[in-house]
Amino acid sequence: MDNFGKTLLDVVQFILGMGPTVMLPLVLFVLAMFFRIPIPKALRASFTVGIGFVGIYAIFGILTSSVGPAAQAMVVNSGINLPITDLGWPPLAAITWGGPIAAFVIPLTIIINIIMVACRLTRTVDVDMWNYWHFALAGTLVYYSTGSFALGMLAAAITAVVIFKIADWSAPMVAKYFDLEGISLPTLSSAVFFPIGLLGNMILDHIPVINKITIDPATVQKRFGIFGEPMMVGIILGVMVGIIAQYDLKGILTLGINIGAVMFILPRMVRILMEGLLPLSDAIKKFLQKKYPDRSDLYIGLDIAVAIGNPAIISTALVLTPIAVALAFVLPDNNVLPLGDLANLAVFASMIVLATKGNVFRALIIAIPCVIMDLLIATNIATFVTQMAVDVNFQMPEGSSGMVSSFLDGGNPYRYWVMEIFNGNMYALILIPIIAAILYFVWKSTKSTVYCEGEEK
Repeated sequence: MDNFGKTLLDVVQFILGMGPTVMLPLVLFVLAMFFRIPIPKALRASFTVGIGFVGIYAIFGILTSSVGPAAQAMVVNSGINLPITDLGWPPLAAITWGGPIAAFVIPLTIIINIIMVACRLTRTVDVDMWNYWHFALAGTLVYYSTGSFALGMLAAAITAVVIFKIADWSAPMVAKYFDLEGISLPTLSSAVFFPIGLLGNMILDHIPVINKITIDPATVQKRFGIFGEPMMVGIILGVMVGIIAQYDLKGILTLGINIGAVMFILPRMVRILMEGLLPLSDAIKKFLQKKYPDRSDLYIGLDIAVAIGNPAIISTALVLTPIAVALAFVLPDNNVLPLGDLANLAVFASMIVLATKGNVFRALIIAIPCVIMDLLIATNIATFVTQMAVDVNFQMPEGSSGMVSSFLDGGNPYRYWVMEIFNGNMYALILIPIIAAILYFVWKSTKSTVYCEGEEK
């Protein structure tokens, strides 16, 4: 890496070191200045959003710190002994940001987003720059597998375009079912499962008996009264997970209360965030209506964390946790020991849950094949993830075989497909027109489901 590249990498890593709770208010304030929002109003709104994210990440931290040890206990109790360690997404993000491509992906993505918005190719203004690492990881995998920096950057650019389009596609349902008006969710690790969820939901619509089963928070609450409330569902599921993890009575009850607290508090944190975001969103809409009367409203692209408080998402993730451990044990070609990413199944499941309109039963049916796919891909991609970790001097977990991967982000099917395309894999290339045709069919067939009345189609 030349001096310019090293300097740019140092600057980017310094900025990223502030974390998303500091970066996001700064980005939103700059955006507010661009749209000529008064400084006092911009400051208050930006800081409120930042504080909202502090609350969201704090409560989400309770979820991951509670479910993570329970999931690891399940792994230990199951006797699984697999050679590839699942790092989870936080170490993978750090490894990616330390790589040779990441520093260049931030300005590249900003430029792409500006051009797409200006040319009306997207409605998403992605202010969540910290999560640009998702695009950088796709480019880094291509770089490591091909040895070409240019191809790595091209892969990152294509990935950004694809995710912005999916974020636009899903935004009307995000507003309707997650109550996040004017928000899109361009987080790659969840967004790519939205069309898969829609396709799976369409297939389930045509399967007798199954197409009549609905298990969602509203139905459960109506049928079971107080025991169907999100808080109580969280406590019950937490207790069940604690029992499966073979906790003692104190551990079981603590886990139950913690999960119930997450389901109860997290939606309130999201409301704080929206309190800050809505004035910015309204001001941007007025600015656009004045300058461009025929221009549709823009979406503000945020981290998927703003949707995680949905009870159907947390319920699906909790049920998936023991299922994922069992699948890792019985799947013939899997070599990944699921640990770090088990607590992140809520992110993985979120857009599948959205596609099923909160039907946990359907979401589970669709998610299980996706979990199998993630495990197999994470196994296949471990060589490249391990090399990335070695190159940035990442400290390998104690007792590790030396091979590392990431069950969910390393096993993401979209990134693997992109890597295989740039490596000239014939089957991956053949899939391009096939998947494009399927996506068009799904988009065409689900327009009435996805788009709310009055939305642009």
